[in-house]
Amino acid sequence: MSPNGEAFSVAGKVAVVTGGYGVLGGDIASALAAAGAKVAILGRRREALDEKTAELRRGGGEAMSLVADVLDEAMLRQARDELQSAWGHVDILINAAGGNVARARNDTTSIFSVPLNAFDEVLRLNLHGTVVPTFVFGEAMAARGTGSIVNISSMAATQALSGVLGYSVAKAGIDNFTRWMAVEMARKHGGRIRVNAIAPGFFVTHQNRAVLLQADGSPTVRAQTIMAKTPMGRFGNPDEIMGAVQWLCSDSASFVTGAVIPIDGGFSAFSGV
Repeated sequence: MSPNGEAFSVAGKVAVVTGGYGVLGGDIASALAAAGAKVAILGRRREALDEKTAELRRGGGEAMSLVADVLDEAMLRQARDELQSAWGHVDILINAAGGNVARARNDTTSIFSVPLNAFDEVLRLNLHGTVVPTFVFGEAMAARGTGSIVNISSMAATQALSGVLGYSVAKAGIDNFTRWMAVEMARKHGGRIRVNAIAPGFFVTHQNRAVLLQADGSPTVRAQTIMAKTPMGRFGNPDEIMGAVQWLCSDSASFVTGAVIPIDGGFSAFSGV
């Protein structure tokens, strides 16, 4: 297929974005809708879902809300049935639900002080919260023999970032899960089902703002360390993720599967020397 504009199009495709009212998930949902995809926002909070759905519709997009917990298989199956009843099928799954859990951090304390149930919570939110939706919506893709799944990895998957053990373990698991499912889908359900991930570097979100920015907006000591290790010398902007996501969801990436794409300003390439 020649690399023309049509090959990069997601117009008319049906996309599910878990955590689609968060910072990263919300921006991905908005970008897909602006590119002509039908976008279903999936999450637990009806009010937040409907607010995001209304925003997409005001921008001229076609959108719907799906109420489900990414850890609840029964709710996800119900959401899948609702989606298929309305739009017939699913082409794209973006697993954007996740994030860190404050009580699982140990920035200024020993790791031995972190409660094991806090470790379990952040592991389940990020790893299981990607695995379960992939099984549910991936099953629908397998039945049709086509689809694209994009998971969210992190710089924490491949480097030891202080204070975030549970989050790091979960994201490392997502990298392996991405490759495993890519092989499984291609070998057993055809080469038109692809599973990839993006690995964002450092972006300011609601969850990490207090860790990265002082009250006056200046960078914290941790943020200064991050920027010193980032060759581009700054945080990323959420819209800088969208091109890679749209590419992975489009036919132009038809031979790309099992890949984890860093979007990090060079953080993962730099030794610090």
